[in-house]
Amino acid sequence: MGCVIRLRIDLAYDGGAFYGWAKQPELRTVQGEIESALARILRTPADGPQPRLVVAGRTDTGVHASHQVCHIDVDESALASCVGHMDAPAEVALQRRLDRMLPDDIVIHRISRAPEGFDARFSALERTYVYRVRDAAVPMDPRLRGFVLRLDDELDVDAMNEAMAATIGLHDFGSFATPNPGGTTIREVKIARWDRVPVRPLVAYADETARGSLGTPAYVTPAADSGLLTLTIVADAFARNMVRSLVGASIKVGQGKRSVAWFRDKVAEPKREGETGPIAPQGLTLEYVAYPPDDQLATRAEAIRAKRTL
Repeated sequence: MGCVIRLRIDLAYDGGAFYGWAKQPELRTVQGEIESALARILRTPADGPQPRLVVAGRTDTGVHASHQVCHIDVDESALASCVGHMDAPAEVALQRRLDRMLPDDIVIHRISRAPEGFDARFSALERTYVYRVRDAAVPMDPRLRGFVLRLDDELDVDAMNEAMAATIGLHDFGSFATPNPGGTTIREVKIARWDRVPVRPLVAYADETARGSLGTPAYVTPAADSGLLTLTIVADAFARNMVRSLVGASIKVGQGKRSVAWFRDKVAEPKREGETGPIAPQGLTLEYVAYPPDDQLATRAEAIRAKRTL
């Protein structure tokens, strides 16, 4: 084997038809699809080490990503062989070949050579998730059913935000998550807020006096996400089921089924039980993964590997 180099892969996917990110036997997963395609492109021998992706954050069954990040270590000569007759850098050639081979519900945004010390998982500073809900305050657009949760109640957004305020800071989220083996449910939440998307035009017209054929005000096409309720939550990392469980609990508060004090107690006393289980996955999307400057990547990775305590 020749020189091994690390590649960073930025991608997106519609999680509706996947059993999550992590590769599983006999099940369709994002990791499984990409690794299988990479093995064919890089001509990996069946009896040799197979391509292995390391991801910034594993998403569950049905959860989407508009910006996911992973890395892979590849043999430089195998990467160079991707160029063929293309007049392009090897990373670009690999991306083009992946684009042609992957299914339509996975899109590769960019493949680049990772800077020294980069680790897609451990170098990350924070992850941003958004959960989208269409409540009774606005009609449901059936075209959005794949990534928006429909609820029949009109939610109390102020009460939901009062509850979510208790999550800000470093806490043990054991009431809302399960730890990985040897890990903890201690996480630092930096932002957690519900907002209603304003009803807004799809296109902002410079001439607000535009008239239709009968002289009446012209119809203004609304943006598809007008009126949606969105939870934006940012943390250094998330434990398994943490976001969906926080969403489910805060929605119970918004429906008037539980109080803000009940939610705060769940944050203060980490205890997993039936009332704080995860809500449906389709409303959740991983939106962004942030990293420090290149010269701080290795230091960040080393620090985050340490087991956290309060």
